[in-house]
Amino acid sequence: MWILIAGFLGFGLLVGLGVYLACRKFFALDSSHIIERAKAKAQAIELEAQNLLHKKQLELKDAELSLQQQFKEKERTLHESYTKKLHAIERREQNLQDKLACELSALEQQKSRMKQEHNELLLQKEEQLKATKRYYTLIEELNHTLSHYTGLTKQEAKDILLHNLEHELIDEKAHLIRRYEKETREQAQKAANYILAQAVTRYVGEFAAERLISVLTLPDDEMKGRIIGKEGRNIKALEMISGVDIIIDDTPATIILSSFNLYRRAIALKTLNILIEDGRIHPARIEEVYTRVEEQMEQEILEDGKNVIIDLGIDFPHPDIIKLIGKLRYRASYGQNALGHSIQTANLAGIIAAQLGGDEKLAKRAGLLHDIGKALTIDQGGGNHVLLGAEVCKRYKEHPVVINAIMSHHGNEAFESVEAAAVCAADTLSAARPGARRDVLESFLNRMQDLEQIATQKLGVKQAYAINAGRELRVIARADIISDSQSIVLAKEIAQEIEATLNYPGEVKVSVIREVRAVEFAH
Repeated sequence: MWILIAGFLGFGLLVGLGVYLACRKFFALDSSHIIERAKAKAQAIELEAQNLLHKKQLELKDAELSLQQQFKEKERTLHESYTKKLHAIERREQNLQDKLACELSALEQQKSRMKQEHNELLLQKEEQLKATKRYYTLIEELNHTLSHYTGLTKQEAKDILLHNLEHELIDEKAHLIRRYEKETREQAQKAANYILAQAVTRYVGEFAAERLISVLTLPDDEMKGRIIGKEGRNIKALEMISGVDIIIDDTPATIILSSFNLYRRAIALKTLNILIEDGRIHPARIEEVYTRVEEQMEQEILEDGKNVIIDLGIDFPHPDIIKLIGKLRYRASYGQNALGHSIQTANLAGIIAAQLGGDEKLAKRAGLLHDIGKALTIDQGGGNHVLLGAEVCKRYKEHPVVINAIMSHHGNEAFESVEAAAVCAADTLSAARPGARRDVLESFLNRMQDLEQIATQKLGVKQAYAINAGRELRVIARADIISDSQSIVLAKEIAQEIEATLNYPGEVKVSVIREVRAVEFAH
């Protein structure tokens, strides 16, 4: 049994060894074949790579040759362009040199000619002097001969000649004067017509003539009685606090407010409108509403000034100047509204300055502020509006051109810029157009202001109102300074000064009012 098993094992080992040797030989033959194939493929790839490399080298050589050819062509083109430009510059330089040489030659010739002319002029002058001396010598000889034969001296002969020619010279002079006056008037008329036509064409402003009255329409006639009040106390209270005449006549549902001061009249008109709407009309209510309207007017004046500045398109000045601009709405000059005149002057000055190459906005600013002093004349008791306007503009650091325009538009100083000259011309155009101003109205307003100024300059006077078309001056005195007996003396002094300083028709009634008022509040 064991022998049989050992025999099978030996046989198995022999068979396995044979199979191993056969497989080893088979795999050895297969790997050798694969290696040979790989080597052949590698050689083929290497050959193909060499061909590609050779091909690329040829292409690079062709590209290099092409680039070299292009470079040479470009270099040749640039060289030709450079040569042409260089030749052009050389020709231009040569032309300039030739031209300069010609000009120098011409200058030298001109200089030589001028020198020759100068020498000739000197010779002519010398000959002229000799001729003049010879002429005067002959005149002296002639005078001596005439004096010898006529027995007259030189002065006597001159007097006789002048006397004989006097009438003839007077007639000739009068004829020349008339002729030149006529020509001057014609030329001035043409120039004035041209300026007016240009101004009207470029800017047309509405006509604004201020009157001395405001007409208030009432809802019914019963309201008249309520405004008058018991024994006229309501209307007296309103006239007292506002300084405005309230005229109530037979015209149905109408009352008239009369005052030369537009600002006071506007406040009184608004006060009456509020009282009529409210229906409560008595002295205490009138005073309360008037005080409130006066405060509102200050704010409205500021808004009016801002709106004007925005419309003109200029920079905002100091708030105090803006308020003065708004206040010009309630100031008139020769019947022409001061704010309307200032706006018109600003627009015209801007147009003129722009045409002359100046600063349009600065000219508008100067034109708007040229009469700013008129807003101060009433508050400061009269005065020169030019000096007041220049002073307030200096205080608030306005542009020097603006100050010069203010001073020069009435001839206080010469204008120093195009803008100032434009303002002067625009001011004249605005004021000189037909119907713009009324001299009689201005003289009346000046008389009213003079009446009030005389009173306000007195010690102890709080307010003064010229009413009844200047026939009455109502003076509000301070009770803490003026006594009852002193008020009589004050009225007499004011009346005497009016008599001494003013010219007026009829008589002026001076009423001094002294009032003591005690006010307390219950909390």
